[in-house]
Amino acid sequence: MSASGRHLRSLIACMLACVFWVDTASAQSNNAGCTFRLVAGTSRQILRCREGLTIIAEDGARFAVVDRDRNGSADAVTLRRKALLLDAPAGRVRGGFAVVTPQAIAAVRGTKWAVDVARGKTSVFVVKGRVAVQRPASNAGVVLGPGEGVDVEAGTGTLTVKRWPAARVSALMARFGQ
Repeated sequence: MSASGRHLRSLIACMLACVFWVDTASAQSNNAGCTFRLVAGTSRQILRCREGLTIIAEDGARFAVVDRDRNGSADAVTLRRKALLLDAPAGRVRGGFAVVTPQAIAAVRGTKWAVDVARGKTSVFVVKGRVAVQRPASNAGVVLGPGEGVDVEAGTGTLTVKRWPAARVSALMARFGQ
């Protein structure tokens, strides 16, 4: 097993042990070093975390902010429903940042990307930077660049990177007011 595979497996184990569930319907603060703010006139929330990490959660998103190394700063999120738009500045989150869903793990070191969980599928889209995506029980994965996305369903099939059409990107980004 590769070092990255071992790292992702330990990430999942840690997340199960130290998850802090967040329901976007109720704003909270001090969650793994993040503060919550409702976006005026919408039901979206913005989480601003230490190291410059920003997470925009669409209405109804079910996710957990995770502090894997327990240093008081968020370094991962588990996402169960709906979408998040994340901006993790390069080199600021020690060890990188990951989003874990039932179907996929999306890990980065510095980028802006969206992760959407719906109908048994996880979709990952990169606005800028690079994101590595793989299934939780697999060592094989893909690396996405700007404008690229992947849809991950349960199973063992090959992940296919695609350049997303403008209409799909616009629809996704509109969910975050962008």
